[in-house]
Amino acid sequence: VRMVSTVTNTDVKQKDVDQAVVVAVTFAAVFEPETEDGSSIYRFGVALPLVQVLQRVNERLLEKNPAEHQLFDVILITTESWQQQQNSSIINSTRHHGLEVGRFCFSTEEDYIESLMQNNVQLFLTTDGNEALQATQQGVPSALLDTNWVSCPSEQLRVLFCEKAIIQLNMGSTEASKKSAQNFLAHLGQMKQKFGVFDSPLCFTLVTSHGGKDNCCCALKSLRSLGVSVDEAYCLGGAPHGPILSLLRPHFLLSDGFSLLEG
Repeated sequence: VRMVSTVTNTDVKQKDVDQAVVVAVTFAAVFEPETEDGSSIYRFGVALPLVQVLQRVNERLLEKNPAEHQLFDVILITTESWQQQQNSSIINSTRHHGLEVGRFCFSTEEDYIESLMQNNVQLFLTTDGNEALQATQQGVPSALLDTNWVSCPSEQLRVLFCEKAIIQLNMGSTEASKKSAQNFLAHLGQMKQKFGVFDSPLCFTLVTSHGGKDNCCCALKSLRSLGVSVDEAYCLGGAPHGPILSLLRPHFLLSDGFSLLEG
């Protein structure tokens, strides 16, 4: 049976549907498939520090303005049938790890895209390249999380832009996903503008791979036109991404409307 069921997390104050920035993270990114010894609590996976830092950004925004509505609204989404059967364990695991997840969407391989659409998801985070690509093709900006390294716990959300994200589209991106991607970037920019340069819970870095200084300036201008100010910019001039990524350790990379970045 094809179905998408959404469960509201009553432990969490629900966000303003018109102003919140909805980020969906897959169960497989947040948790490992096995539970902790003898319990029904899942061990945490690669995306746990990311979900925690999104909460931290929300806390900082609310400290600045208790009436703030432009907050991250994190939803947890299942994309495999077996996960649907485990909904109480998934909800309990989220509670156990202190994660502020607003809603749980229990869907299958066939209809997780539908649940992204139903919930107006503005950024979909997954460890599965095919899922990221499919969502991007359907106009939902997606970023692939790297399972090779888990970001350390952090007070600051570190986002890395690659110049392709802003200048050209990859094959999987549609006009719709480009527009949605720009919309998401504009939201990030607005959040950052609420803080001073040295006191922001958001840190943005631009890395351009090719084309020298001109390409870098062009990418900076494109970001600026969306209201996004960058903290640091690196022009690699054809050098591999690997070393700079291991130094910067971003929580996620945004490239090509967005979908995939080859590191």
